[in-house]
Amino acid sequence: MRIRTVLGDIAPGDLGVCDAHDHLFLRTPLLPGEELDDPAAAAAQLRAFAGLGGRAVAQWTPYGMGRRIDDLADVSRATGVHVIAATGLHQAAHYDAGLLERLRPDALFVDELTRGRAGMIKVATAFHGLDAHARRVMTAAATASNATGAPIGVHLEQGTSALDVLDLLCGALGVPPDRVILGHLNRSPDPWVHRRAAESGAYLAFDGPSRTHHATDGHLFASLAALAEAGHTDRLLIGGDTTTASARTELGVPHTLRALRPRVERQLGREAATAIFTTNPARAFAAPWP
Repeated sequence: MRIRTVLGDIAPGDLGVCDAHDHLFLRTPLLPGEELDDPAAAAAQLRAFAGLGGRAVAQWTPYGMGRRIDDLADVSRATGVHVIAATGLHQAAHYDAGLLERLRPDALFVDELTRGRAGMIKVATAFHGLDAHARRVMTAAATASNATGAPIGVHLEQGTSALDVLDLLCGALGVPPDRVILGHLNRSPDPWVHRRAAESGAYLAFDGPSRTHHATDGHLFASLAALAEAGHTDRLLIGGDTTTASARTELGVPHTLRALRPRVERQLGREAATAIFTTNPARAFAAPWP
C-alpha cells in the first residue's frame, strides 16, 4: 500500500499529520474574485502548517478547476509538505457544458491516477440527492477506484445525501466502503446518518469550522464526540476546506492544527487526535497502486 503524492509515492507511515481536505489552488466561475491562484500564498500556507507540525495536505481540487498540478509539486518540494492531488469532477455548475459533453470521465480518471500525479478522486452530490451528473461522475469514479484502489472523496452538498452516496458507490457499483471519504458532514449534524455512515466502513471527513458554514460549527465537536463514544474514532478525518481567498486570509490551512487539533486533544484525548490527524489519513489515502 502506498500514498500517491504529487512528488511520487510514499509509504503510509511517512504521511504524518494530515489536513484531510483542503485547497491550495482553486478557480470556479461560481466564486469570481475569490480565486486561489497564487503559488507564493500557497507556499506560505504550507510553511505555516508545517510550523505547527503538519506534514501532509489532501488537496481536493479536481480536474478543470485550476488545481495547477505543476505548482502543487513546486510548493510541496519547497516546503517539505506532502500534497495529495485529486482527479475527478465537481458539480456541473462549475464547468462549461461543452467540456462535460466531450469528456470521458472514466478514462480521464484512470489516466490521471496511473500516468498523472493524482492520488484520489473527487466527486460531488446535489443538495439532498444525486442528479444525473453526479451519477455519471460517480459511476466513472467507481470504475477508476475499482481499477486502482484510489480513494473517492465526496463533496456532500451541505452535508446531505451521505447514505445515497453509499448506496450507489458501495451498493450498486461495488466500491469497498473504506475507499470512500464522505466530506462536509459537519454541515448536516445528523447523528443517526453519521452513525450509519461510520458503521458502513466509510471515512467521515469533518471540514470545519469554516467562515461560510458557521451555523453548524458549534455542532462539530459534539458530532466527533458522539462518534468516538460509539466506537468510530477510526473512521474520522478533519480538514479545513479553504475554498476562497478571503477564507484563506481569515483561517486557512494552518487553522486545522492551530485551533482544531488542540481541542480534539482536550476533548477526545491525545490518542484520538493521533488517530484523526495521522493514523486514519494514512489508511484512507493509501492504495495498492498498479
